[in-house]
Amino acid sequence: MTDLDDGTRGALREALDDEYKARATYRAVIARFGAVRPFSRIVESEERHIAALAWLFDRHGVPMPPDRWAGAVEPPATIGEACRAGVQAEIDNAALYDRLMTLAGHAPEDVRRVFTNLRDASQERHLPAFRRCAAAGERPAGHGRCRARARAG
Repeated sequence: MTDLDDGTRGALREALDDEYKARATYRAVIARFGAVRPFSRIVESEERHIAALAWLFDRHGVPMPPDRWAGAVEPPATIGEACRAGVQAEIDNAALYDRLMTLAGHAPEDVRRVFTNLRDASQERHLPAFRRCAAAGERPAGHGRCRARARAG
């Protein structure tokens, strides 16, 4: 039996689904263009976000839903489009966590802390990285970085 109310359980499921989607999207970009930054680094961060949420599911006795996004995301046609989409995804992710914290208003401290940490990671680390990549547009930006001539898959 879980100690979480319905709103908090729903917020956990919604947060996990969004993190699954982000991971699948960034994996799809990497599959198409290679291990370009910031995707290659942020996909690792998404793994940690999923692990933090999985810990909450386990700790509070909530069954974890399956990943419906794995292999189901088509990447953008260019790195520039992928970076711009990453900017929007991270803006949306932060807004999602703000909304979920309202839904989980009576959530235990650990849930609120994880939601806050994940929102802050999106705003303070992921969003600036995607903005830099988007600003580079389709121009080369060096080995391993967001670049225009990344191989098309």
